[in-house]
Amino acid sequence: MDLKSIRSLQEELSNLIGVSGYEGDVSSLIMEIIEKEALADKAWIDSLGNVLAIKKGSNEKDRILLDAHTDEIGFMISHIENNGFLRFVPVGGWDTRILPGQAVVIRSKTGKIYHGIIGSKPPHLTTIEERQKLIEIPEMYIDVGMSSVEEVSNNNISIGVVGTLFSPFVDFPNNMIRGKAFDDRTGVNVLIHTLRLLKEVSSFNDTVLFNFAVQEEIGGRGAITGAYNLKPTLALAIENTTAADVPGINEAEIPVYIGRGPAITIADKSIITSPKVNERLVKNAELNKIPYQFKKPIYGGTDAGKIHISREGVPSSVVSVPCRYIHSPTSLLNLDDILKTVMLVKAFIVNSAKV
Repeated sequence: MDLKSIRSLQEELSNLIGVSGYEGDVSSLIMEIIEKEALADKAWIDSLGNVLAIKKGSNEKDRILLDAHTDEIGFMISHIENNGFLRFVPVGGWDTRILPGQAVVIRSKTGKIYHGIIGSKPPHLTTIEERQKLIEIPEMYIDVGMSSVEEVSNNNISIGVVGTLFSPFVDFPNNMIRGKAFDDRTGVNVLIHTLRLLKEVSSFNDTVLFNFAVQEEIGGRGAITGAYNLKPTLALAIENTTAADVPGINEAEIPVYIGRGPAITIADKSIITSPKVNERLVKNAELNKIPYQFKKPIYGGTDAGKIHISREGVPSSVVSVPCRYIHSPTSLLNLDDILKTVMLVKAFIVNSAKV
């Protein structure tokens, strides 16, 4: 494992379209990697679309679940205008301020990719009062360069087709990368690299369960069914989280910082994490000299919020890779933070310091 392999997989995952409920392309890639490299003792796709995998330890009673979601926020076509423009509704939590003028990609019913632009009333045709107001999604449309309902339909674009904002994957200085869907293809990257490292470990105690979960962005639905199916005794959700280490933000309000390693959640809007799980994370980080930070409460929510109340309850926490401009097509993160997160998750599993 090195930064090159992490970067390569991050780009491949980022470029896929996997809006909530339509994660099939992402799931197929994950299954292909697991099967081709023989990374798990068992792997399958459940009826909701989660990719589930099991890596057996010497003790099948202690079962650690690692969860990362495959879906990304996007939009769904809700209406086709007579002149070929597309109306849409959001899937997941967009900051609507960034939408006008954005490039988009749409995946047709046959899987063909079409490019488009989100438009609204041109600014030079608006009044001063209109320009001072936030443009709402019902006032926006998508222009795919087609001129009629028939042309749109003939290209297999219909109501219910999904897409998302588009931005090419780009390298920045200092091992920084920019792209879309880092939330949470970054977690998927961490889990796949963890599987690769565990393949090289001769033995470890806990059986490790993996859920590459669907539909997190619309309520953690895949986490619910995955945790119920796998029956973990302990769990970690692996995520991206907001790095607000930018101008204009008070230090007390910055949840995490880029470049300071994985972030351990104490509490967010969906969970108060398990102190014992966090203690095990911290002890292993310090024993292995892995930098880490605590995410300041109480921002956000993750699949851990659903997992920890599965069945009779599952002690859970969250380990996140810091990311700027999250929930946008131009998210920015540091490859070294991903590498350190993989190292921490591996150390946690092999029980260098078990509590």
